[in-house]
Amino acid sequence: MTSRQLVHSALDHRQPPRVPVDFGGHRSSGIMAIAYAKLRRHLGLPARPPRVFDIIQQLATVEEDVLDRFGVDTVELGRGFCAQEKWWKEWRLPDGTECLIPAWADLRKKGDDWFLHAPSGRPTGVQKAGSLYFEQVWYPFVEGIPDDLSRLHEVMPECMWAWPSPPGPAAPDPAALEKGARELRARTDRAVLALFGGNLLEWTQFLCRNDQCFVFLGSEPEAAHRLLDALVEIHLDNLERFLGAVGEHVDLIMFGDDLGMQKGPQISPRMYREFFKPRHSLMWKRAKKLAPVKVMLHCCGGVRPLLDDLIDAGLDAINPVQTTCEGMDAVALKRDFGGRLCFWGGGCDTRAILPRGTPDEVRRHVLERLGIMAPGGGFVFQQVHNIMSDVPPENVVAMFDAIAEFNRRG
Repeated sequence: MTSRQLVHSALDHRQPPRVPVDFGGHRSSGIMAIAYAKLRRHLGLPARPPRVFDIIQQLATVEEDVLDRFGVDTVELGRGFCAQEKWWKEWRLPDGTECLIPAWADLRKKGDDWFLHAPSGRPTGVQKAGSLYFEQVWYPFVEGIPDDLSRLHEVMPECMWAWPSPPGPAAPDPAALEKGARELRARTDRAVLALFGGNLLEWTQFLCRNDQCFVFLGSEPEAAHRLLDALVEIHLDNLERFLGAVGEHVDLIMFGDDLGMQKGPQISPRMYREFFKPRHSLMWKRAKKLAPVKVMLHCCGGVRPLLDDLIDAGLDAINPVQTTCEGMDAVALKRDFGGRLCFWGGGCDTRAILPRGTPDEVRRHVLERLGIMAPGGGFVFQQVHNIMSDVPPENVVAMFDAIAEFNRRG
């Protein structure tokens, strides 16, 4: 069975012959570039500057030799683009590690801080001295949602989280996007993940700022509905073009909306049903009509109270299954939702175990999680979220070796 078939078996809730593995298949299953450089050295692989495809989170492109070493079954669509050196330029990570970043990244240093700029030249994000990430600095609707949203499509690229990782300008039109997707699928048997986004709550936060987002949802619901309707219209237009180009070459389309936090959902189930469920359902059902894809939502936090509604809206898989949050016990999730929802994640706690445990503690923890989540299919292994810069490479190896050990047991 190929990697692609393994992933489809898991998504269809059929028991695959081994647990499929995702590492770097999307922007929340990867590894920070600082940790990736250490991992390559630990594995004795050729040293080269990591390619940082995601500037904001400083995530590295996981290369073929590492994917092969860990038996990874997924690949992100963006890996089909920007292979040539012309698409990359030199930079340094916060610890001084030399790296490569996309050539179109407009980074400018001011004092000890780095600023990320939008195409217009507006500063949209800052990496303060000593920080590992970029933080958003400009919120266009923080003073209020405008009455006229006809120019929303021009405002969105000015927000930090709209910064394009590959393919970026390497696919300037649908024909180029289709060509890259077709060629990637032809040279791999891994499942191809297409990152779309389509965020709703998060785009309201990107535009209005988190605190004001909740103020508008609670006190100005008509304005919030107008903004969400305008966002959905843009998302659907983009979805038509995107899946029209790549739909037959990908296996899964990934939407995003971090609906949860440590203690539970950011919004009540009632508010989810009013503002977001009908719009999620519209987008997800449209995606499935456009292409033979499964729909996954990247959704951090304690979202158990929303899972029935998410499933009803058409969701096939959820990621990252943040099991340290309230209500997200792995045993209970598998018992109550395992037949209806594929859990893409939850395979290793990235808050305490992976960064601070011993390799043997990591191994035992992963084997325990696999024993809970793998039976009956409906599970793709992924550590809960990206591997952070302080994670020892020995622990990363222990995590993936534990999966191989579990799979050998049959």
